[in-house]
Amino acid sequence: MKKVMTAAVALSLVGSAAFAGGPVVVVDEADPVVVTERTSSTGGVLVPLLIGAAVLCAVACGSDS
Repeated sequence: MKKVMTAAVALSLVGSAAFAGGPVVVVDEADPVVVTERTSSTGGVLVPLLIGAAVLCAVACGSDS
């Protein structure tokens, strides 16, 4: 009777370890990439202002002939 109980206990310990689960797979997630666009409130106004200044200079500094 002791042999049967010893075998049953041994099988229960070995069996539970065998079906405990598989290997743990750790997947490293990549850090999210944040793309920031450079926004400038004067970016779209700068070029027309320079063109306007050049036109005003050409009109004001023109020859008096």
